Amino acid sequence: MVEYSEQALDRTFSALADPTRRAILGRLMSGEARVTEIAEPFEMSLNAVSKHVAVLERAGLVRRDVQGRVHQLSFEGAPILEAARWMEETRRFWEARLDALEAFLEKAKAKNTPPDEKETKS
Repeated sequence: MVEYSEQALDRTFSALADPTRRAILGRLMSGEARVTEIAEPFEMSLNAVSKHVAVLERAGLVRRDVQGRVHQLSFEGAPILEAARWMEETRRFWEARLDALEAFLEKAKAKNTPPDEKETKS
């Protein structure tokens, strides 16, 4: 079983929980952009968008390169890949448990089915 950083996963999922931040990431997936370009489609202040960007930066989902007064943002996918691996591992865990439960219930059902019902099901 792979070890995951609980704090990193928490930051990633928290950042992805907000639709504005997901939209910002969607925009950055198509290429780098300045903060002012990212803010254009949103009906909120540049300061509010900057706060969303800061959350994404803390989660490691966005990288900011500063050249003078220009702040260029780019998408960083590593935290999403780690979250996806965690979700896949969790899915496999529960799938195995549910398969075991299904097998147990089928076995229990077969033991408790009267002989005449077993013959009619064949």
